[in-house]
Amino acid sequence: MNETILFVEDEEELCMTLGDRLRNHGYTVDIASDGDIGFEKATQLPFDLMIFDIMLPFRSGLDLCLEVRRAGIGTPILLLTALGQTVEKVVGLKLGADDYVTKPFDTFELMARIEALLRRKSINSGLGPTNGSGRYAFGSVVMDTRRTEVTCDGKPVNLTAREFNLLRYLAEHPGINISRDELLLEVWGHQSGTLTRTVDVHIASLRQKLETIPKKPKMIITVQGTGYKFQI
Repeated sequence: MNETILFVEDEEELCMTLGDRLRNHGYTVDIASDGDIGFEKATQLPFDLMIFDIMLPFRSGLDLCLEVRRAGIGTPILLLTALGQTVEKVVGLKLGADDYVTKPFDTFELMARIEALLRRKSINSGLGPTNGSGRYAFGSVVMDTRRTEVTCDGKPVNLTAREFNLLRYLAEHPGINISRDELLLEVWGHQSGTLTRTVDVHIASLRQKLETIPKKPKMIITVQGTGYKFQI
């Protein structure tokens, strides 16, 4: 397995019990006890998944989520929230978190959520640019698949893990008409014929973040009646 997980949590007992559980499942776990240490590790070390408690010393899990995404890091983020933190859950998802689990949580449910996020992340793990560098450059946009970072005009772009994987899949197939069903299957893992509107919403978000004029895209082109084409 060998996936690496960053767990940012200030409850020592939970760190020990959940850390041991994750290691017993074959994961490599790095633990940070506060938001500042968590941010340092999240931005300097490669991880396959990050788990942030919302209530942390120095920086909250929400601040961590925002700042990690602002740094252009697309690693999946799972938030741990307390009962009654409905607003925080919504804010967390808007800031770029991929999922959340409410405390006190069932360990089996948490492990299932972790496995699902890692499974989605690994859909495109075997793909890469032909030169082996892990980097794509298209106009002012640079994508580093090894560091899961995207920059535009040299500035970090805040992409969610899903947006990053979607952009990566498009970049791997330049000039090819790709249907919504194919994107759902390859990026989301869904069977064809379901939730095609989801693709359109994520494409619109990518255009807002990457295109000079989002309503007149030059990079992610709509193919009427089919889907999309990535044009370099």
